[in-house]
Order: sequence, then C-alpha cells, then structure tokens
Amino acid sequence: MDAVRVALLRDVLAGTGWLADTRHFAGTLRGSVVAHGGGLLLVGTPEYEPWHLAAHLVDEAAWSGTPELGPTLVRHGARPSDPAHLAVGPGRLEAARRGETLLVVAPGEPPAPLLERISDARRAGATLLSLGPGEGELPALAHEVLPVPEGSELDLDTVQHLMSAAAGENALPPRRGPRRFRDRLSRLADLLTAPPPTRW
Repeated sequence: MDAVRVALLRDVLAGTGWLADTRHFAGTLRGSVVAHGGGLLLVGTPEYEPWHLAAHLVDEAAWSGTPELGPTLVRHGARPSDPAHLAVGPGRLEAARRGETLLVVAPGEPPAPLLERISDARRAGATLLSLGPGEGELPALAHEVLPVPEGSELDLDTVQHLMSAAAGENALPPRRGPRRFRDRLSRLADLLTAPPPTRW
C-alpha cells in the first residue's frame, strides 16, 4: 500500500479510534527502538510471518531517517542456507535482552512454545509489543497492545499498513495522561524478575 492509499484510508477512518490507536502504538514502537538505538525483533507465528510489515518498516526507516525502525525478521522456517537477512530463526528470541524490542504480530494466540520464548524474552528485559489478539496470554504479557480482534472493521494487514506509516512519521502525538497502574506494575515486575547485570 503506497502513501496515497494510506492517506485515503486515513480520510475514510477519520473519526474512528483506529487512527489514534495506530499512532499511539507506532509512537511506542518508535520511542522504544530509538531510545535504545535499535534492536527491533519482528516475529509472527509458524502460520503467519509478517514479511509485509518487515518490508514496510525497512522502507519507513529509510524514508524517515530512523534506521532503528529496520527490524530483524525472526522466521520459524529459517535455514542456515538462506540469505543472512532471512536466516534468523526463533532461537534469536532466547538471546533477546534489555534494550531490545520484540514486536509480535499474530492473528490469534501463538502456540505454547512460542509464547514461552516470548515470555522468556520479556523476563530478560526486552520490551514486548503485541499486534493482533486483544485477549489471551500474549496481550497479557505485552507492555503495549494494539488489538485487532476477529471481525473488527479492519483486518490485520490493513492495521499493519497504518501502524508502519505512523511509525515513520517525524512527529508523533505525545501520549496524554499519567501512566496506567498496569504499566507501572509491569515495569516493577520487569525490574524484579530481570537477571542480574553481567560483569566482565
């Protein structure tokens, strides 16, 4: 979807909550990766890998002058013989640490082994963002969620277009109001469960 179609879609959606929600989520994503100098891991499920979103984020990173938005696509079917940018498998989630951002895109609840890896990455200090289900274990784990429930006005692919375009914008609207209690509690839990820093 090109910039003209995104602009038309935004006109159609004016007055709905989608524009504010996608901009807020995109602002959280951008703020997380820029603050830490990059380290964006993008992962889907074995049945749904977000290739299209990866390509859009690479484009937005180039157009906006924000290289930190360029993700590493974690692929479930990655093979050592694949080109380097396509050869990153789910084992990369085990190496995720504080300062990295993990964006999970899934049309439904991910399988249990993937949820376990995602949970481990969060416990290790990675910022976890979820785009997809509004309920279940994945959104409960995430620091920030952009829910796209089944049967909503927009499908998951369209929401990804809106979100990636918003992530590349130079001026995103600031979040209003104090942090929610859940956000503060989540931050405290992360601090208490994070492994001790490695000493060299």
